[in-house]
Amino acid sequence: MHSLIDGILAASRERGFAAAAAWPRSEQRDLVSSAQALRGRGIIPIIAEIKPKALGRPLTADEVAFYARSYGQNNACAVSVLTEPTNFRGSLQNALIARRAGLPVLRKDFIFDEGQLGEVQADLILLIAALGIDLDQFVSAVSAYGMEPLVEVHTEGELNAALNTSAGIIGINNRNLNTLEVDLKTFERLAPRAKEAGVFLVAESGVHSHEDALRMMRAGADALLVGSELMSRPERLGELNRF
Repeated sequence: MHSLIDGILAASRERGFAAAAAWPRSEQRDLVSSAQALRGRGIIPIIAEIKPKALGRPLTADEVAFYARSYGQNNACAVSVLTEPTNFRGSLQNALIARRAGLPVLRKDFIFDEGQLGEVQADLILLIAALGIDLDQFVSAVSAYGMEPLVEVHTEGELNAALNTSAGIIGINNRNLNTLEVDLKTFERLAPRAKEAGVFLVAESGVHSHEDALRMMRAGADALLVGSELMSRPERLGELNRF
């Protein structure tokens, strides 16, 4: 694991976890149906990310609300919210603010302890296989909270482990968490095995152009996760998501 990730995990352990916040399961929003509805209209389903690190500073509540609204107006299928505060300048509160825009919200963080799962209301939560967590246990725990797990993988071994759980949504990250290098061929290499298993497949990282988006969709993506490319100009989403 890259030293940057090790530092994030150490900071999280030192900070501790927020108290669990219960919320009504009836309010859960479904990523899959949202993505399918957009695709039926000829729109590439993109989970648009609120990534304060891309701007080098935390966001105000008004700014978070602005991004979430802009993503909704430009046909995002969901909003991903980075909640990690030390390196990515995020916060748990940002996830709550983003949900007001009405889209499904994915909480993106480095989850390694079940104590983190109930910290904030979200529709989906990212589970990173590279962190070495017990995927089967964490998938079940996320479901028990009324959320949907999105299991992120980068290697064939991680993909096989994810497919051995009940997770119905898998993300293939083009970023290698050991080197932090990005290669779109990672998704193209692993996607056929995942599609064969029938999961909903998300391509993560490395999409910076309309051509990149089309490339990932042609390789089998059901949705894309795009962050840095949108933070300077959120309306750029409308340029990326055209088929």
